[in-house]
Amino acid sequence: MAKAIHSMIRVLDEARSLAFYEAAFGLAIAERLDFDSFTLIYLGNPETAFELELTVNKGRTEPYALGDGYGHLAVSVADLDAEHARMQAAGLAPRKIVEFAPGGEVIARFFFVADPDGYQIEVLQRGGRYL
Repeated sequence: MAKAIHSMIRVLDEARSLAFYEAAFGLAIAERLDFDSFTLIYLGNPETAFELELTVNKGRTEPYALGDGYGHLAVSVADLDAEHARMQAAGLAPRKIVEFAPGGEVIARFFFVADPDGYQIEVLQRGGRYL
């Protein structure tokens, strides 16, 4: 059986991206691999073994076109309201909290926040299938 271990995104500004992911999700550098034309930075935290891999292509000056195929990354948190307030206070501009209730029963509470490159991250209240 396969085990998911990381997801990779390309970022333009290493310092800006590291600051965002640390402030927003408490992600810290687990490993940094520097090569001639690019750098791989693996981010993680104690909540999970799954990592986010940031790829920084050296010499790149133009923002990446995200296209229409990318959806979002998702994380779960113990207290959605507190995380939303914390991100607002940190100036990270989270969107409004949504209660998803098809059929009248709330099956998910969440909000989205965008990283400096425009990647969308869904922040879900932990519970049910969103552990």
